[in-house]
Amino acid sequence: MAGRGPAPKPADERRRRNAEPTPVIEVDHDDELRGPELPDEFAWCARTRQWWDLWRRSPQAQAFIDTDWDFLLDTAMLHHEFWSGNASVAAELRLRVAKYGATPEDRARLRMQVAPQDAKPAAEPRPTSSTRRSRLLKVVDGGEG
Repeated sequence: MAGRGPAPKPADERRRRNAEPTPVIEVDHDDELRGPELPDEFAWCARTRQWWDLWRRSPQAQAFIDTDWDFLLDTAMLHHEFWSGNASVAAELRLRVAKYGATPEDRARLRMQVAPQDAKPAAEPRPTSSTRRSRLLKVVDGGEG
């Protein structure tokens, strides 16, 4: 038994055609360093410096504007606190990095799609049966008889 109720109407005959609420943002890995450096007037831990540069090189950074970088700087302070032993900031840190699309689930919620880093070029189309036939015939014709 396939399913319950009548089969759905074809898409072009439906009355309600709900549009996507927001478009998908597509970003690529380009390894470009974006955004500002961490301010020098603060003694950042090494782990936070690595984390900051990771975000600066992330594909998501292509979509950041000035206010995003400012919010991420405040988040860097929490990151520094966390790696300095203050575990009480962990929940806020997790919420903040989710806003930037830190995990695949976060990016899906944000409707952000990142191209795979090792994206392979599109595969060549399979030969049609007529070209396959001619290729095979050439092999047979050139073979020893």
